[in-house]
Amino acid sequence: MTDLSKLPPVDPAVPNAARMYDYFLGGSHNFAADRAAVERTIAVMPFAAQVIHANRYFLGRAVRFCAREGIDQFLDLGSGIPTVGNVHEAARAVDPAARVAYVDNELVTVASAAALLDGDPLATITAADLREPDAVFEAPGVRELLDLSRPVALLTVSVLQFVHDDDEAAAIVEQYRGRLVPGSMHVLSHVTGDHDRTELTAAEDVYRSTANPGRLRSREQVAALLAGLELEEPGIVDVTEWRPDDTAGRQHRGMWAAVGRIR
Repeated sequence: MTDLSKLPPVDPAVPNAARMYDYFLGGSHNFAADRAAVERTIAVMPFAAQVIHANRYFLGRAVRFCAREGIDQFLDLGSGIPTVGNVHEAARAVDPAARVAYVDNELVTVASAAALLDGDPLATITAADLREPDAVFEAPGVRELLDLSRPVALLTVSVLQFVHDDDEAAAIVEQYRGRLVPGSMHVLSHVTGDHDRTELTAAEDVYRSTANPGRLRSREQVAALLAGLELEEPGIVDVTEWRPDDTAGRQHRGMWAAVGRIR
């Protein structure tokens, strides 16, 4: 069982990105402040909910792709609150023995995931900050579940925008990828203002009043976070355009997405 005492206490009056994401997806693990922040986001970015759903669809597609490529281990950083389309559900649709180590640093998220995963020997939740790779890898829920001598899919899906400094973000992903063997994958999505700058910038302003202010990055800046990887087709594309097999549509939704292989 993960140690919830490592996490800061919940302040229901301060919106949190993980709980806002949960509300966007129709979940119930959120507070009035989170819901109000979501409504403020939608007011300035009317297609915000579509962005969130498109990102969730991408996550499922990318996880299933990795599983079909033979990867049966997943490390999900900034996993968010459990809702429909969890990583372990998507992975096990391909490989019933897939293992998933979730990591998050928000108390409601971790507590909710712990309840959901209770009794599941192939999935864990770890209370940790993704900015501390050594602590993540040393945590029992990661160390005892994942075999790092075999390929792992590293998931940083809509989370690196909360690491504002470019050099720090690049160093973090390099530290994680450096612990993974060749054949591992890195799945990434990231908010951008490249398509709808006015709306995304306004949404960025809303997030500044939350516990998790985010930062937009351009395609070039996202590409820098994937440096050294062999990108799977179709490369870095809008989140709706990465091997679509759903009905999310092809309109730009405000996120870049890619999957890269570690060689």
